[in-house]
Order: sequence, then structure tokens, then C-alpha cells
Amino acid sequence: MPFALSLPLRVARSLRWMVALLLFAPLFATAQSLVSRLTDTTVVQSEQARAELLAHAPEGAGPGKPVWLGLQITHAPDWHTYWKNSGDSGLPTELQWTLPPGISAGPIGWPTPRKFPLGTLANYGYDGTVLLPVPITVDPSFTGKEIEVKLYAAWLVCRKECIPEEGNFTLRLPVQGSTAVHGRAFEASLAAAPVDQPAGASTLQPQAQQLQVSLAGLPAAWRGQPLEFFPEAPGLIEPGSPWTQAWDGERWNASVPLSPHRSESPSAVPLVVALADPPGEGPGSPGVRLEAPVQGSWPVAAPLPAAAPDALIAALQENAARAASAPASSSPPITLWAALLGALIGGLILNLMPCVFPVLAIKVLAFAKHADDRRAHRANGLAYTAGVVLSFLALGGLLLGLRSAGEAIGWGFQLQSPAVVATLAVLFTLIGLNLAGLFEFGRVLPSSVASLQAKNPTADAFLTGVLATAIASPCTAPFMGASLGLAIGLPTAQALAVFGVLGLGMALPYLAASWWPAVAHALPKPGAWMNTLRQFMAFPMFATVVWLLWVLGQQSGIDGAAALLMLLVVLALLVWALGLRGKGRAALAGFAALGLIWLGWAIGPNVTRLQAANAASAPVATAVAGVSWEPWSADKQAALLAEGRPVFVDFTAAWCVTCQYNKRTTLADATVLGDFAARGVALLRADWTRRDPDITAELARLGRNGVPVYAIYRTGHAPQLLSEVLSVDEVRAALARL
Repeated sequence: MPFALSLPLRVARSLRWMVALLLFAPLFATAQSLVSRLTDTTVVQSEQARAELLAHAPEGAGPGKPVWLGLQITHAPDWHTYWKNSGDSGLPTELQWTLPPGISAGPIGWPTPRKFPLGTLANYGYDGTVLLPVPITVDPSFTGKEIEVKLYAAWLVCRKECIPEEGNFTLRLPVQGSTAVHGRAFEASLAAAPVDQPAGASTLQPQAQQLQVSLAGLPAAWRGQPLEFFPEAPGLIEPGSPWTQAWDGERWNASVPLSPHRSESPSAVPLVVALADPPGEGPGSPGVRLEAPVQGSWPVAAPLPAAAPDALIAALQENAARAASAPASSSPPITLWAALLGALIGGLILNLMPCVFPVLAIKVLAFAKHADDRRAHRANGLAYTAGVVLSFLALGGLLLGLRSAGEAIGWGFQLQSPAVVATLAVLFTLIGLNLAGLFEFGRVLPSSVASLQAKNPTADAFLTGVLATAIASPCTAPFMGASLGLAIGLPTAQALAVFGVLGLGMALPYLAASWWPAVAHALPKPGAWMNTLRQFMAFPMFATVVWLLWVLGQQSGIDGAAALLMLLVVLALLVWALGLRGKGRAALAGFAALGLIWLGWAIGPNVTRLQAANAASAPVATAVAGVSWEPWSADKQAALLAEGRPVFVDFTAAWCVTCQYNKRTTLADATVLGDFAARGVALLRADWTRRDPDITAELARLGRNGVPVYAIYRTGHAPQLLSEVLSVDEVRAALARL
């Protein structure tokens, strides 16, 4: 019983209001500070680029007036971002606007890009300072005094390596009065945009390997000078391959290498041409944009080859040659049976996870209260098993469906979403508070819901299985990474069988206990110890919440983690207030509910907002001089291998407990680091905390679909995979074979 309920009613009421004020006063003040600091910003700064939201409304932001918004990116030396067609690699900058009703944003007015050659490849984009302008339309129905503009922007900034960055921007634009402080920047950006002109006599003619370009009506001042050719459709040509061009009077002709793996065969091609090699930085020379019609038919496109290291391709070809010479077998492949066995064992081990064991322990201990009700135990065991197996099948089916639709995701993808991490933190907090005895669901839920739970223990067991799956699924990879990697490449029915057996393995202990009476009779007799054990089980749940907050901090930053902590505090106050009795219950619970709603609206977006991964771009020093971890990229790995250096890659994620254990033990061991240094091994860390298609693709090439994965790459050799739970002896033995 809460202490306040034992006092006289007047004192109790006063104490409750004092507690509420003490809790909410600093909470509201901190929330207001966070909101003003995190949302009212127009600048995002990193070591690679500075992004700023600008506005230009010289005649005011009223209906029919010229109104412009734009993201201005100032790049550090040697860094660049990308045009709408990024060329051989890269991603265009993305702008997502949130505007009041009656206000609409048009498309980006892309300035003419520059060409950035890199060996046999080339990209299209901007260096220096570039402004991406967007026209804004104000409807006559809009009556506000100011326009609140919110922008989420994402851009990829590259040098030899690439770093994805993003930011949330807020700007308030007054309707009356002129906003023209950035007028010159917008004028320069609009002047750098290509000028639209009709195609006229211009044509494109595809051939077997070349695209014959013939353009007429280009500016007379360009004649005789080399031009650059930028098709707006990606993947149509080979940007970095050599090509020829020549002037024939007023007509410009070019023969451009056609991409054999293009995905489109358009009847007309939007394109931009401009003077080649413009001086300075920023946008390219002002160009001309036209949609040139295509004459003739396109050649048949070849299938896109899988991008894999040369050493891996050689090893796969060697394996294929061995398989071709081996006699055919009608029996199922042993690898499938090994995957099923690994799934069963991995599912059994999942019951020992700190977030799963308390749920399972409380359910099993319930047998002690009704040890003779065998029929109910069996029904609950079957319902729990059904909940677990069906949930694993649903997750596996979702994963397979998303991958077949082209999404580059892997097992554990749900924890790459800050929203899912925050939801699990809320769920575990509620479970922990319930186990600790702060509230009972029967006292805070409506009576109809509480009675439904009491009358349907079978349904409760099924939902417990669903809950156990949700909290355990990210922990599977350390125990069955090979099985999951194989399952992704199997036919759908066989892949789902692996996921189903994984769920069966996890549910097996509870199912066996429900059908084997000796288990129930062997349990200790009911007593006060059960309540003590239940309260003790709350602490693993709270420890899991701490871990989830740490994961969220990696994704959304310290402000996102702090915002979630504030929400959890108010949530705990709400469930405590709902468990009170008397008139104060409604008042305090209502006050807490309003506070929770307000915080969710004010700072909730900070929880789910991904922060830019700038910190991951810096090397991480170790205890051994000269040895440091650097962020992984396919280009960096290829460059190191080209130098003749072996490469050790740690595929990891903040939400992977086994990854963090290995990182702080084996991979931090001085002898292991000394061996790395002695053999000149480069250390790369592929952080999969947030969704990264490149890392997902590399894991797939290794036959894996989750983390941790540890691989040693050498030129001329297939990658060497180590076990998921590393030991010092295993790593040192692998390095000794280099």
C-alpha cells in the first residue's frame, strides 16, 4: 500500500499534489528546453558539410507572391554531395517538407551538376557551396500570420569514403513583410539551373553498346567547345567510360557508352548538357535541359551481375566446379538439416536471455499454484507454443517478403528502427513495474478487459508467446547465424521451416513442462517466496530497458534517449496513479495522462529521429599503439586489399548483446591486438545499428543475415569466417594462418 494512503485524507491529497508538482516542474522545464534546442534549428553542422535551411520571399509570403525555400550545403574541401542522377554511385539529396494546410512545395530546382571522375567511374554532384531551391505556393485560403516550415533532409556526403547525414530543420516565415536576406544565394542558384528548351530536331539513337546523341538548337556560344552530358535517368549510360563528341555546324554529336545493365528503355530521355570542366566550385556551368526523343529500339539489357570480391568469386567458381563433378543425390541437402538443428538449439538457448527468462519463469511457476490441473496446463502450453511459432513464422515471412521486394534488410531489422526500440522500452518498463508490484493490471485496466484476461488464460498464454518472440528475436543471430543466412536463400517453404523450428525450440521447455506432470510436482510449494521471486524478476527487465535506452542513444543521440526517459517517468507516474483509490486517483491520473500526451507531442519526434552518423566516421583507438578501428565501407575494404593488407571486419550493432561482449573482451585483448599489429591487419567495423543496405549486402555475400559476424579477408583467398562468440585462442589461431 502506498504510504500516502495511510495518512489522513487531507494530508494524503496534499502529498500527492506535492509529488506531482515536484515531478512535473523540472520535467516541463527540461522538455521546453529540449524542444527549443532540438526543433527550432536551421543549421546542421558536421566535419564534412554544413546544411542550412534558407527562405526567400522578397514581396512577402502571400498568395501569388514568389516564395522560395532551399537547403544550402557548404562542403568541406574535397567532399561533395549528389545531383538527382548521382552517376555510378551515391544518392541524391532528399527533402521531405511538413507545411501548414494551404501551403505546398514544388520539386527541387536542381542546379547543373559537375562531374567527379574516380578511376573508371564518375559521379554527378556538387562541391563547395550549393543551394537546392524549392518553389512554395501559398493558397488564397491561407490566413495565418506566419508559415511554420519543417524539413527533414537526408544527404550523402562523399570524398573517397561516403557518410550519410541528415537533419531536421524548422523555420518560421512571416506572411507580411519582405524576407530577402538570402536573395543573392537564391538568385545565383536559379541562374545555375539549366534552361528548358524544346527538343526540336534533337534525337537519341540506341545501338548495341553506344547511345548516339545528336542535339540541335544549343547556344551558339558553345559551338566548338567540349560539353558534358547528364541524363536525368540513372543507370542509362556508363558515366566514367571514355566517349567521343564533335560539332557538325550548329549540331552537337556524341557517342556515349550505353549501360548494358540499364533498367529502363524510355521513348524520350530528359537530359542536361553544359560546358565541360567549369572552373571553381559549387554548381556546374549553366546548362540546357531538354527531353530528346529516342529513334529506333533499345538493345536487350543484360542481367545485373552480383557485386562480390574477386577472391570470393574465384572461391565460388571453384566450389561450383567441384559440385559439377560430384554425383547427384536425391536426398535433401545436409545443410538444410543442419540449419533446422541449429534453429532448434538456438531456440532453446533463447530462453536464457535476460529479457525472456523472467517471462518464462513466471509462467512456469504458475504451475505450482495449480499443479493438478493438467488439462489447463496442456492447453496453455499449446497456446504458448502456437504464439511463439506463429510469431516467428510471421517475422520470417515479413523478412522474406521485404527482401523479395528489393529491400536490403536482415534478421534483427526491427531493432534498426528507433520507434521499435522505444516501444520495447515502454513495454519492458510496464512489465518491470508490474513484476515489482507497483500496479496490477486488474486495477488499472477496465473491468471488462481484466475479466476477459482472467476468463481466457489460454489467450493470455498465446499472447505471452507473441511477447516472448518480440523480445527474443534479435538475440537469435549469435546462436544460429549460419542457419538464418541459409534460410534467406532457401525456397520459401524451407526457409519458413527454419523459422518455425526456431520458434518450436524456444517454446519447447514450457511445452514439455505443461505436458509432463513430474515437472509441476517437482516445483516448490506456493508461498511468500513466489512474490519475492516475482519482484526480483523485475530487475532483469529494468536492465533490459537500460540496454534499449543505450541502443536508442546510438540511433537518436543523447537527446532522443533523454526524451524517452522523460516519457517513461511520466508513464510510471500514470500507472501508479491508476492503481490508487479515492478521488485523488482521477485527478492525478488525468494530470499524468495529459502530461504524457503533451510530452509525446512535444518531444516524441526526438525519440524516433535518426541522428547523423558522424561519430562513426572517426577511427577508434585501441590499447595498442598504431592499431585502431575504422568504419567499414566496400571501397575502403577494396583499397586495403589492393595494398596487399589483410582486413578483419567486425559486423556489429549496438542492439546486439553478443557483439558488445566480444567487443569488450576478445577484441579488446592486448595479445589479440598485438597480433593484429604484427601482421599488419587492418581493422574495420561495419556498424549495422541502423539500416545500411551495403552492410546487408556484404552479410548476404558471406552467407549471413544477422550480427555478429567476424570475417578475415585476404587477396586471392575466400573470406574466413570466425564463430559468433569469439575467443582469444580462436582469433590468434586464425591470424597465425595468415
